[in-house]
Amino acid sequence: MYRYSLFFLIVFILVVGCNEEVLPKPKAQLRLEYGAPKQGELETDYFSFKYNTQANVKSKTKTSLVLGYPEMKGEIYINYKKVENNVQKLLSDAQRLSYEHAVKADGIAEQPFVNDENGVYGMFFEVSGNAASQAQFYVTDSTDNFVTGSLYFYTRPNYDSIYPAAAYLQNDIRGIMESLRWKK
Repeated sequence: MYRYSLFFLIVFILVVGCNEEVLPKPKAQLRLEYGAPKQGELETDYFSFKYNTQANVKSKTKTSLVLGYPEMKGEIYINYKKVENNVQKLLSDAQRLSYEHAVKADGIAEQPFVNDENGVYGMFFEVSGNAASQAQFYVTDSTDNFVTGSLYFYTRPNYDSIYPAAAYLQNDIRGIMESLRWKK
């Protein structure tokens, strides 16, 4: 009796379990859309620039500010330093800070920035991979002013997941660099 019950149970499972047609899951891509940037202007004691108003000015002191993007869980940190015959040290420190991420990064692309008309010169570092910061930059007039900036997400770095937000915020950083004007 036990054998017949076991036999019928196995046959029942095979018959019922094989009725559905197995379909592969369709390929899908993560689609994150962020609104078109709306420009606002932000002024400090030493410089001004245009920025994406979707960012919140989280903190602002005389020499630093933080632009927060809560929807993307990211922040752009911007710091100002006065050049006092130390531009080489400031440049070296900014480049060293960018390359400290090389341990976790898959690559760091340097993109020089030159705006002769407004006396703004700098470098944009695009960091790819699971580094803590996806972008770093600095701009200077080489004589009086020096600004550094970094992009950080307040989440564990997973480049594939944060790439859409990182690309969006890297464009915002380029906009900051392009619109930056020194105060006289």
